[in-house]
Amino acid sequence: MSMDPKLVPCEKPTFVVKVQYRQNASWQGSIRWVEGGVEKNFRSTLELIKLMDNAISGKEESSWG
Repeated sequence: MSMDPKLVPCEKPTFVVKVQYRQNASWQGSIRWVEGGVEKNFRSTLELIKLMDNAISGKEESSWG
């Protein structure tokens, strides 16, 4: 059962990050947003940060959906 993160605005999001490769001074792997119940792969550290930022700022529909 996943919680709707919009119902709990004061709760901080939780992410599980699995780095599978380190190449060219960057990371590749997967990230799981615990409250959103979604897992995505990322190809760079910048993409990882953007996914986290979108989840925190409420723009999860565009990048997590």
